[in-house]
Amino acid sequence: MNNLISKIPLTDKPRIVIVGGGFAGLKLAMKLSKSDFQIILLDKNNYHQFQPLFYQVATAGLEPSSISFPLRKIFQKHHNIQFRVAEVQSVDAANKEIITNIGKLSYQYLVLALGADTNFYGMKDIEANAIPMKSTPEALFIRNTILMNYETAVNINDPDEETALMNIVIVGGGPTGVELAGALAEMRKYVLPKDYPELDFTNMKIYLLEANSRLLKTMKERSSNRALRYLQNLGVNVRLNASVKSFDGGIVALNDGTAFKTRTLLWAAGIKANEIAGFDQELYGPGRRLSVNEFLQIGKFPEVFVMGDMAFLKTEDYPNGHPQVAQTAIQQAKLIAKNLVRAGKGKQMHSFKYKDKGSLATIGRNMGVADLPGISLFGFTAWFVWIFVHLMAILGQKNKILIFINWLWNYFTYDQSLRLILRQVQYKQNKTYE
Repeated sequence: MNNLISKIPLTDKPRIVIVGGGFAGLKLAMKLSKSDFQIILLDKNNYHQFQPLFYQVATAGLEPSSISFPLRKIFQKHHNIQFRVAEVQSVDAANKEIITNIGKLSYQYLVLALGADTNFYGMKDIEANAIPMKSTPEALFIRNTILMNYETAVNINDPDEETALMNIVIVGGGPTGVELAGALAEMRKYVLPKDYPELDFTNMKIYLLEANSRLLKTMKERSSNRALRYLQNLGVNVRLNASVKSFDGGIVALNDGTAFKTRTLLWAAGIKANEIAGFDQELYGPGRRLSVNEFLQIGKFPEVFVMGDMAFLKTEDYPNGHPQVAQTAIQQAKLIAKNLVRAGKGKQMHSFKYKDKGSLATIGRNMGVADLPGISLFGFTAWFVWIFVHLMAILGQKNKILIFINWLWNYFTYDQSLRLILRQVQYKQNKTYE
């Protein structure tokens, strides 16, 4: 298990190992690409995923390749950065080593940015039967499931089963749940009736369940109320103060005794940090996030930095930690990049101070909400700002152009053209192919 070390040469440059190629890990590597360090970037996938647009893949608005970008292509011209597809199994901080599925690797500095995964809050039946959306394959699986359900519905004569196949329940009223509900409501109105004229889509119900008293709880109350109104106008059944008790794959039961028939429960109700072995339990904070100091270091191991969804930094302004959003990850990556350079020069590091640049959510065509510093926007203006911000954040000029063309086409034709059911198949020696 030493092949990783043999393929990555030891140099006289300090080695920084970055684990995770999400917003945080990618930004850090890019910021250090011209520095005098040897950078090793590890990720279990060979591509970066643009998470804010997962829901558009799930609703056939975009192709998976449009929101994914090969990590090796990004760093083709940066010879001090090496990338490996690897899963980190544990950290031996005392000896400054990490253990991966392809070998061991030593480091001078280690930066952990493994992101977060779906939190099912210990509900095993939900975990077994619900569909999360924390990766491109999961978003594609949602698309496949929804379309396959309608293919099945056109061939059955059981009204109860047809209802279960057509209904969709979304759990979680944050940006992901709100945007997913809005996109599905527009599919129900403009797209699905043309594809499946045999079905009566007045029978299709879209439920959005939120355990709190309002949607988008991290945004201003006025924005939450406007988002609720937009969804209701689209015909989404929004239930506030609604907690899911169970889901057996056919019926969703709430704590208040209410139940819905559905074969599709989409879970967007919470996240938990991805964990890595090797650290004492006392180092973990809420949501299994690793506690860090003001420089985003683990106190006992100053060579180890943590950023993004994994990092828990308690401050006066953020006693429960900083928001687990892309802006936090990007700002932390920029700071760590500066601090590593400063540390290499023997200079004092700077502490992390989060700057809230605002929050955005789109509910559907010409409908959005935006809380920006000093101003809140609604309707078409907020929707346009959302479009612009996300388009500019996408990696690669080709991806930007493809996404813009898809959005433009969808806007004027009211019809996505990406409704393909792409499933795994078995072929030769039990190997699985997409």
